[in-house]
Amino acid sequence: MRAAAAFALPAALALAASAICDDRPADEPAAYRQENYRAPTPGSLRGARVIWTTDAQALWRAGSAAFVDVMPHAPRPANLPAGTLWREKPRMNIPGSIWLPDTGYGELAAVTEGYLRAGLEQLTGGDRAKVLVIYCLRDCWMSWNVAKRAISWGYSNVAWYPDGTDGWQDAGLPLSEAVPAPQQGR
Repeated sequence: MRAAAAFALPAALALAASAICDDRPADEPAAYRQENYRAPTPGSLRGARVIWTTDAQALWRAGSAAFVDVMPHAPRPANLPAGTLWREKPRMNIPGSIWLPDTGYGELAAVTEGYLRAGLEQLTGGDRAKVLVIYCLRDCWMSWNVAKRAISWGYSNVAWYPDGTDGWQDAGLPLSEAVPAPQQGR
């Protein structure tokens, strides 16, 4: 009887934990995430190395990687009354990063895909073996999608940093105000 009770409690706790975390994908999906981009992400990405804050910090301090922030850029609300002052909320990112906003959606318009491709090309100088650290915020599928795209385009040294600026800030590391990378031809 005691052995059954000893087994029942851990089993009940595991069942309760799985019910709490049922929105966390058990396996990484085969396709890009198309909706609900602020949700728990998988713990892996085929073809990429998953890194955490200590790894990201070491790469940053060594200057041996290109950091890519893919946080979306909030547009000015279209329905503001005339004469209303509007100030963008500043985006703080890892110093030295390039900010390629709006590139992490599941489907990209041709112009946005071109912007991402050009940004990665410029950042790496065409070296597809250069370490790319791709991030956004914690529980943000945008960085997962961009890292997956970079791999599909032949980048062979992709490091996905799923904790992004949330993990960086939690560790007390410096952030700097970001400006979106300009689009070519604009």
